Formats: sequence, C-alpha cells, structure tokens
Amino acid sequence: MRHLMSPLDFSVEELEHLLDLANDIEQNPEKYAHACDGKKIATLFYEPSTRTRLSFEAAMMNLGGKALGFSSADSSSASKGESVSDTIRVVSCFADICAMRHPKEGAPLVASLASKIPVINAGDGGHQHPTQTLTDLLTIRSLKGRLDNITIGLCGDLKFGRTVHSLIEALVRYPNVKFVLISPEELCIPDYIREDVLKASGHEFEEVTRLEDALPKLDVLYMTRVQKERFFNEDDYVRMKDFYILDKEKMKLAGPDMLVLHPLPRVNEISTEVDSDPRAAYFKQVQYGVYVRMALILTLLEVKVC
Repeated sequence: MRHLMSPLDFSVEELEHLLDLANDIEQNPEKYAHACDGKKIATLFYEPSTRTRLSFEAAMMNLGGKALGFSSADSSSASKGESVSDTIRVVSCFADICAMRHPKEGAPLVASLASKIPVINAGDGGHQHPTQTLTDLLTIRSLKGRLDNITIGLCGDLKFGRTVHSLIEALVRYPNVKFVLISPEELCIPDYIREDVLKASGHEFEEVTRLEDALPKLDVLYMTRVQKERFFNEDDYVRMKDFYILDKEKMKLAGPDMLVLHPLPRVNEISTEVDSDPRAAYFKQVQYGVYVRMALILTLLEVKVC
C-alpha cells in the first residue's frame, strides 16, 4: 500500500507514467468511467477548500466511485478532541482511499502511519501540497510540451506558499530549469528551500522584488495570493496583500507564449482583465487537476484499465 505525502514520493519515471495516464484520461474519459465502481474516497478537510476537495470528489465520481467526508474540522469529531490517528482508523472502515487537508504540518503523515487505506496529502499547513504540484506539472507539460529547459517565475507569498515549495522540489529533478523568485523581503523563500533544494541541486535561480523586471524572461509565471490565514498579525497582511497585481499593462512585458498559472483562489493578484488573455491558463489548470487526481486514485488503488 502506498501513500502520497510529497511529490517526491514518485520517481521521475513514475511521475511520467502518472502524467501519461492523466493525458489518456483527458483524451478517453469513457474508457475510465467505471474503473472505480464500488469504490469510495473519504475527503477529510480540516480547513476550507473548494477546488481541491471538489476536485477529488469529482475525480472519484468520474471513475464511477463515490465520495464521503467533511469540509471543516468543526463538522467532524475533531471538534470533540478526536485525534487524526483515531479518525483515520475509523474512516479506514468506510472508504478505500482518503484525501486529507490539515492546518498542521505532518498531520497527513501521522494519519498514514495508522491507516489501512492509502492516504493522500491534500495540503498540510505551509508544508506541502503534492496534488497541486502534480496538477501544475501536468499543466506545464501539456501546454508547453516539456518540463525541462524552462524559466519559471514564482511570484507572491513564497514564504508560506506550500504550492510553491512543492513545485520547486519537483522541478529541480528536471534539467535546465531556471527559477526567478519574485517576492517582497518579508515573504521570500524559506532558507531550507533556498539552501537544501535550490543551491543543493545546482539549479540557476535569482531573487527579485519587481515583477516587471522578471516578466520578459519567463516561460511560465506562477502567481500566488498572500494568504491571510498564515499571518499572525493582520496589519502585516494588509500591508502585503496588494504588493503584486498582474494586469494587462504588465502582461505586455511578457513573451507571447508565457503561461500564467495560479493555484487559486485568487484575491486581486491577477486582474480579471487578464482572464481573456490566451496566456492565462489557471482555469485550464483546474481541469487538469481533475485528470491528475483521477490518475492518482487509479495508481494508489492499483486499478488497471486496458
């Protein structure tokens, strides 16, 4: 039995197979429509989510299975003091696979150690968000045709942004990927990512403050929101939340083939006027998230479709 705690849980070869499977699902959805008949996924979300939770549920339903679970800690026995370990032991009696989001780093890992079913980390605090990373990789590979030989700009909250941390860790396994880290000093990339991932891998990277300086050199721009829920001081959040706003004027600085990605939800860091730009790929990204989660469910449940 396998779990998914980090995108690094898959080798590059396994990841390529997973992304190939996701692309086949995209092209031949009817082939997979009954692959998980009789199977159930439990979505255990201890903090709010729209896309990730519904994406997992849609993925299982598209495979012919069913979904159950809760959408906040307040609506679960966690509000009565039940531990994550006890919750997963109970849920293992009801479902075949589980997706868990939790505000505490490491909670899904704790669950996996007590679980009788595969556990997928659907986001743990500011640590990891591996299925968003799988979505990002599928989106880039599908729309750019490659995961190597690209320059990617990561903009906004690089300190608390678990999607950014996971994506960097995944992309350093591919050759000639260059990183441009765009953030205010207060939200710059954590030291462990800078030292243990970027520098240790030998990949080229630079840290800049101005988005305008980075745009002309990028193949992919990955925007993130400043996350209010990660701040202890609301004054700091208010001061930082409008630091970057991507609009039509800034898009004129970018190349004609640059992709704009965003893990969503957005607040105002991407103006709605950018939505009609053909380079805006963040809603396509959501659809790719369903395909890659379908592929992940099949892989972890070891379901083969001929």
